[in-house]
Amino acid sequence: MTQVPDPWDALYAFLVAGALTLALVPLTIRLARWLGAIDFPNERSLHAVPTPKLGGLAILVGVLVAGLIWLPDDTESHAILIGAVFVVLFGVLDDVFELGPVPKLIGQAVSVVIPVSVGVTVDDFTFPFFGRVEPGSVELLTLPGGGVVDLGQVLTVLGIVAVINVINLLDGVDGLAAGVCVISALTLSVIALSLDRTAAGVLAALVAGSSLGFLRYGFPPASTFLGDTGSNLLGYLMGVIAVQGALKTNAVVALFLPLIVLAVPILDTGFVVAKRLKYRRPIYRADRWHFHHRMADIGFSQRRTLVYLYGWTFVMALLALALRFVPYSDDHGEFNTGWTIVMVVCGLLAIGASFYLVTVLEIFKLRQVRLRQLIDVRRQVGAPEPEPQEVNAAVEAELETGSFPTIDPETGEFGAIDSRD
Repeated sequence: MTQVPDPWDALYAFLVAGALTLALVPLTIRLARWLGAIDFPNERSLHAVPTPKLGGLAILVGVLVAGLIWLPDDTESHAILIGAVFVVLFGVLDDVFELGPVPKLIGQAVSVVIPVSVGVTVDDFTFPFFGRVEPGSVELLTLPGGGVVDLGQVLTVLGIVAVINVINLLDGVDGLAAGVCVISALTLSVIALSLDRTAAGVLAALVAGSSLGFLRYGFPPASTFLGDTGSNLLGYLMGVIAVQGALKTNAVVALFLPLIVLAVPILDTGFVVAKRLKYRRPIYRADRWHFHHRMADIGFSQRRTLVYLYGWTFVMALLALALRFVPYSDDHGEFNTGWTIVMVVCGLLAIGASFYLVTVLEIFKLRQVRLRQLIDVRRQVGAPEPEPQEVNAAVEAELETGSFPTIDPETGEFGAIDSRD
């Protein structure tokens, strides 16, 4: 490990981590087949053939080797890499034996506690209109050995575990989670380096490199999947990077940068969890409410789905970079008119892209697909074309419940609900 990394180390770490991951993915495919860690298609799947799912092991090796060379030789870096090993071990167990939700959460929490216990925490931050907030100063528990557990540590553990599950839930289309992490990690690397958080910048760069190396085999049609091994690892590392690279600074905007960069997986997870709570379903039970499932329902190929979701992630990344680098205000809170207009335009573009994908793409195009399906069936049976109100009601029911009404092939009418659970 290097003592004091510099920005060039981020580039070297990116290249080496990517090359190692690229070289080792074929070995993980053979290992997954030997262990029986195979993802067989089911009613929720978007893949058609059984696929190995230990690709995350190659990413771990790339991260460890590049990290041991270019991360600082200090306690925090050691703990981050040890935590990465632990989260992968639990991920492998899940991929091979299919652990339940409670063991998964315990494994994630244990892995996250390792770096948090040595200082990878959010002790204080600046919140708009409230000023400086110091959760690290609120002591919650005194340990037998004299140590103290504070609110900042607890919130950090919960936050990183949340990011792990956000990335895990996003991993439903070949190459989606890895590609989003490439874009997000590169963005956070630039932001961290600009804030003189060089270690976090190097860590983010090597995560981006490893994710990119994996995409050679993970892009559709994928020959291997990340599995929980890889998605948990990437979520863990992205959470650690967010804490080290942005949240441990006092800048007001730093609090929002990781949220903007990770907006796509956060919105996807928030949407799904809200639906499950609304319909009183366990939040850990899989369904087809994710954005990528809905895109598949309206006829998108996996590659087209990736283009849209990668593009959305890229737009949000640009907004985060604009917030960091565009000089729209000075240290005294006075705004520059020209640069402020630039920021407003960037914000409107991000909002417009989000609105289009969440609303227009999901609802309007879905309506068109269902209308076309119903017209085709009715023409075959000689029935009159459907009224718009009939299609609208069916689409609204589908968007609300995550299930769609089937079309009776004899009458051309909407019939029973086809559940997707």
